[in-house]
Amino acid sequence: MIRVPDSMEAVRRLLDLRYRSRPEDLPPALADVAPLLDAITVTVLLVDYEQIALWPLQGTPGEPESRKVDGTLAGHAFRTAQTTDEQECLWLPLLHGAERLGVLEVWLKSAPDETQRRDFRVIAALVAELIASRRFYGDAVERTRRRLPMQLAAEIIWSQLPPLTFAANDALVTAVLEPCYDVGGDAFDYAANGDVVHVALFDTVGHGISASALTTLTLNTYRNARRSGLDLADTYRSIDKWIRRQHPGAFVTALLAELDTATGTYRRISAGHPSELFLRDGRALPALPTPTALPLGLGHMRARPPAITEVTLEPGDTLMLYTDGITEARSADGELFGLDRLTDFIIAQLTKGSPAETMRKLIHEIVSYENGELRDDATAALVQWRPAPVTLSRW
Repeated sequence: MIRVPDSMEAVRRLLDLRYRSRPEDLPPALADVAPLLDAITVTVLLVDYEQIALWPLQGTPGEPESRKVDGTLAGHAFRTAQTTDEQECLWLPLLHGAERLGVLEVWLKSAPDETQRRDFRVIAALVAELIASRRFYGDAVERTRRRLPMQLAAEIIWSQLPPLTFAANDALVTAVLEPCYDVGGDAFDYAANGDVVHVALFDTVGHGISASALTTLTLNTYRNARRSGLDLADTYRSIDKWIRRQHPGAFVTALLAELDTATGTYRRISAGHPSELFLRDGRALPALPTPTALPLGLGHMRARPPAITEVTLEPGDTLMLYTDGITEARSADGELFGLDRLTDFIIAQLTKGSPAETMRKLIHEIVSYENGELRDDATAALVQWRPAPVTLSRW
């Protein structure tokens, strides 16, 4: 008897995984529904922490090989967030919101038609949601993404960070963090509340467990202040107070920022931190004033309140927050990566690909510049204001 494809039955079976399943239950479930989709195999490939390769989710039958992000069709689907195909194979991006999780690889009996493409886009969206919702109920996703042992300090930091990429509310935020298996002193955070997107970048003095403990306090005090409705100045004071109380003598440099997406108003405090890159129409604008306050933990040494810088963005403007591990990366002959090289790199890459892909390439450039051995944590967060164009109604 010939089996007729039944994409809705496949969807129903996958939806059943929402109630009682572990991450590693997804690969056999996809193998089970593949015939319903007229497919030979359906494989989840997740990107590793370094964003170098795509690896089959733990539990995938046959243990297929990984695919490089650069130079493969699977990688093209990941880099562009667009469906890619060749003859009987489809590669579909696995997106949770704007976060790139990996790729769904589908081998078919014949070249896909438009109906199959549409159906598999739905399946890929559902698989991404299942991965995002199941990942905390087991360790299969984490074990798949890790290609080296993760140090405890890095484990602590990564467990507290938001997804690397977020897009909504007329704004985009995308970040990177290295060395991903041994980071301890850097962190970033963001949140969208009403018309305001909050963004923060932290660079903690020191490294290892002691630095991760200070970063943990800083990150969660920032969130507590934000969720309590404190303004930027009071948020600075709250973090400063708790660092001084719990880690006397320690300090954290930071950028605490808010973007009003309704007006394009960008406000921030630079607590002893390098200024953002400010880009418009493919060129760098003058840097914003820095510092406007002492590092967090040292604020009591200055009587006046932290100064807040305010500028009005234009649609498409880009701000990139970064720690000094980016600009102070050194080549083998001791030359700094530097601000000029960073500016040229970001401007060039933004003309070629998405902001998330630009940041992936940036961190690989920094690691390569230091011959694979970073001397300091290197973290950056890119913010774009992208308001939808106003359409006038016709009467």
